[in-house]
Amino acid sequence: MSDEDFERGSSHFTDRITAGGSSQWPVEAGRYRLVVSLACPWASRAVVVRRLLGLEAALPMAVVDPVQDSRSWRFTLDPDGRDPVLGMRFLHEAYDRRAAAQGRPDYPGGVSVPAVVDVPSGRLVTNDYQRITLDLSTEWRELHRPGAPDLYPEHLRGEIADVSRRIFSDLNNGVYRAGFARRQHVYERAHDDVFACLDFLEERLATRRYLVGDSLTEADVRLFTTLVRFDPVYHGHFKCNRRKLSEYPVVWAYARDLFQTPGIGDTVNFPHIKRHYYVVHTDINPTQIVPGGPDLAGWHEPHGREELGGSPFGPGGTPPGDPREDLAGYRVDPVAEAGPVGAGPVGAGPVGAGSAAEAGTS
Repeated sequence: MSDEDFERGSSHFTDRITAGGSSQWPVEAGRYRLVVSLACPWASRAVVVRRLLGLEAALPMAVVDPVQDSRSWRFTLDPDGRDPVLGMRFLHEAYDRRAAAQGRPDYPGGVSVPAVVDVPSGRLVTNDYQRITLDLSTEWRELHRPGAPDLYPEHLRGEIADVSRRIFSDLNNGVYRAGFARRQHVYERAHDDVFACLDFLEERLATRRYLVGDSLTEADVRLFTTLVRFDPVYHGHFKCNRRKLSEYPVVWAYARDLFQTPGIGDTVNFPHIKRHYYVVHTDINPTQIVPGGPDLAGWHEPHGREELGGSPFGPGGTPPGDPREDLAGYRVDPVAEAGPVGAGPVGAGPVGAGSAAEAGTS
């Protein structure tokens, strides 16, 4: 990170898991393990897509502690602090095995989530969060549940890319550019970008239920994981405080619509989100005090977006069933969590990683 700008690191391992033998990593039910943090917006994209497509059995998932330390993301939520499938205590072990296999035992890069690990070898396959979700929608299609939505329809891919590009630069990553700015003018530029993008979304979503097309797409998933963190974290912690999300009538209703859609809101864990940001980013919050607010009960209020038409899962689509055990154990009702900070299944005590650069991509 420079003196002025927050620089999001690139994914160092970008192999793809593909169907039809087009890569060294074939799609194979049960072979891989998706490692995520429920606090991380980038990892949460993969959690949502996996859930909407019904890939829980085909791609088992591990949830790390929302508070990582200098050794990387920790499996301290599991018995004995070790992932029961991979046998690892820290995610960096999968990165180290992959780097060693490539003759790079001194791999200096960050350890980020989401990460897909090859279970037989214990090696990382990919940490390319931009590509993982697209491949789940396309390469893993034969393993989708009946009634799964098409989140990446071929005829809409250009528009999805265009919309997502602006949202990434100005909002998804814009909140980080504001939060980790080291100079006033850099912060102000990023802050202005964030709210210009929210103004753009307020206008775009006033006449359409979803960002692109008449049903959920990858673009909605990428936007939602930032919106759901806005008032609890980005408004205060990252100083993106011109307005709250709840003060944008259209975007707030849109966010509630997505949150109340089966397979999206049931992946959200507010205690993990708040604990991660406020405890790990000690350069922003040196006291590591986690705030008690905001009141989250509003996420369950009616949104009225049905009047705009469209349907979340598309023609012939159906909602996913109840979450599997690997996710259900981490579900937290926002109404129940609306008061004082809930302990939740957050693992060990406050061990901070310092900055976003040290903390991977979250």
